[in-house]
Amino acid sequence: MAGRQDIVGGVEGARRQFRYFDYVMAAFVTILLLSNVIGAGKVAVVDLPLLGAWPFGAGVLFFPVSYVLGDVLTEVYGYAHARRCIWAGFVALLFMAFMAFVVVALPPAENWGNQAAYEAVFGQVPRIVFASIVAFWAGEFVNAYVLARMKIWTRGKALWSRTIGSTVVGQGVDSALFYPLAFLGAAGWTPDLVITVALTQWALKTGWEALLTPVTYAVVGFLKRREGVEVFDEGTDFSPFAHGTRARG
Repeated sequence: MAGRQDIVGGVEGARRQFRYFDYVMAAFVTILLLSNVIGAGKVAVVDLPLLGAWPFGAGVLFFPVSYVLGDVLTEVYGYAHARRCIWAGFVALLFMAFMAFVVVALPPAENWGNQAAYEAVFGQVPRIVFASIVAFWAGEFVNAYVLARMKIWTRGKALWSRTIGSTVVGQGVDSALFYPLAFLGAAGWTPDLVITVALTQWALKTGWEALLTPVTYAVVGFLKRREGVEVFDEGTDFSPFAHGTRARG
C-alpha cells in the first residue's frame, strides 16, 4: 500500500528491493557527470547588492542538485543504498575521465579544425580530475553519514535540519578539498582567490540546499509513500567499503 510505511533498521533496509531506487540513482549519476563536464573549471562572477563582484565556480548552479538527490537517497533508502550510488558515481567519474583523455589524445583528421575547442571543453588537466573525484567521494560519504546519524538523533523529525546540516558539513569537505587540490598554484589562481571561490561555492551550495528544501520534502514524501518504508540506520556499518547488508560490529 502506498500510504503504509514499515519502519526498518539499516541492515533490513539494505536488503530490500525498491521500485524507484534505480531511477533516483540514474538521475544522481547523470547530474554528477554533467556538472563536472560543464562547469567545474569556470569562474563566473555576479554583482550583488552591497557586496559588489562575487566570484563563484560555475558548476555550483547545478551540482547541488546531486546533493539534494544524495540526501533523498540516504533519507528514503538508507546509508547502504546511498553508498552504492556514491560508488556508482565514483566509477562513472573515473570512466568519464579516462574516456575524455583517450578521445582528446586521438589525432584529429586534417580537415577537422575543432581540436583546440574540443580540448578546451574535455581536456581537463589530471589534477582537476583527481581533485573532483576525491572531493566528490569524501564530501558525499560525509554528507550521507551526517544525515543518517542525524535521522537517528532526531527520530525522523525535522527533515530540514538534517538535509541542511549534512550539506553544510559535506559541502564544506567537498569545497575544502576540490579547489585547493585543483587550482592552488595554477596560473591566475592566487591563494586568496582559491579561498574566496571555495568559501563562495560552499555558501552557495548550502544556500541552494536551503532553497530547495520544499522540493526535497516533496520528493522524500512521495518516495516514502510509494516505497512504503522508513529506514533508520541503527546497526549500520558506516564504512564506505562495507558490503550493503553488513551490520556494524
